[in-house]
Amino acid sequence: MSYWVKESFYSLQGEGAQTGRAAVFCRFAGCNLWSGREQDRDRAICRFCDTDFRGTDGEGGGRYASADALAEHLHALWSVEADASGRPYVVCTGGEPLLQLDAPLIDALHRRGFEVAVETNGTRPAPPGLDWICVSPKAGTTTVLMLGDELKLIYPQPGLEPEHFTGLGFRHFFLQPMDGPHRVANTRLAVDYCKAHPRWRLSLQTHKWLGIH
Repeated sequence: MSYWVKESFYSLQGEGAQTGRAAVFCRFAGCNLWSGREQDRDRAICRFCDTDFRGTDGEGGGRYASADALAEHLHALWSVEADASGRPYVVCTGGEPLLQLDAPLIDALHRRGFEVAVETNGTRPAPPGLDWICVSPKAGTTTVLMLGDELKLIYPQPGLEPEHFTGLGFRHFFLQPMDGPHRVANTRLAVDYCKAHPRWRLSLQTHKWLGIH
């Protein structure tokens, strides 16, 4: 199987329970909730995405012919930047990474020492072997991935209230204010909800504040 990657880079995780952790990011091309074209946004299931995942023309992007080829590329990104003091960590994101991420690639990454994380919308089952699963549900979809390490809900989403998810099998529950023109108001709503419902914690996009990937 070949893999279509929009971009790949080394940075710090900016969101959720792993905030501040050094990581290689592998952004897969494609999504099942939006084409990525602005002219299609009003007809998309997910209309608030702020990520460019179309094509393979980003930094470190391309078409990789095999799991080993992509894993070796990602390992090289880590090796150039990081010393040996921590376990290599890769975040598979998108778009929707579970359209492409499979057991052979996870195995290839493990052979190179990586801890493998995925950030998914939860509409597709996860392959075996993942070390960290972050699910970010979207309104208008059916969440089939009910277990994982963190549930990160972009907030608010009408029809997708936090109380729909508190009984699921996740270790961490995060509200992340929806970005855009109402970011300040959405942040206040998320803060108020987390204060009233302490099981939920606030997730902020710290990488945007820092001006990094």
